[in-house]
Amino acid sequence: MSKFDEVVEKAIAQLNSVGIKDVDETLLRAIVKSQGPSVYLRDASLVSCADAGELKRVEDNFLVKKLGVTDQTTIDNVLKKACDKFSDVRQKMRVAFYYYIVKELGKESKFV
Repeated sequence: MSKFDEVVEKAIAQLNSVGIKDVDETLLRAIVKSQGPSVYLRDASLVSCADAGELKRVEDNFLVKKLGVTDQTTIDNVLKKACDKFSDVRQKMRVAFYYYIVKELGKESKFV
């Protein structure tokens, strides 16, 4: 199994662990691919909801630049929902976190 496939499988397992059972693997693979080599770097591959700076980076680099979301209320709400959904997960995988956000906002067309 390739490293890419390992990342996808770990993300599916993490999504399943937070109650997301019907994972769209095509969408997930597109999100993993969009993150480039950072998915293989420990620090870059994780999201910390306790770090305001990290959440600001998710907002700026993913929600605004990648997904085109500009409404601050929408941004705040989706980040809160994602952090709540993954609250029991100590090491939140960025690609799983992003997958949840994409599905929550209905922005799948940005990837597939």
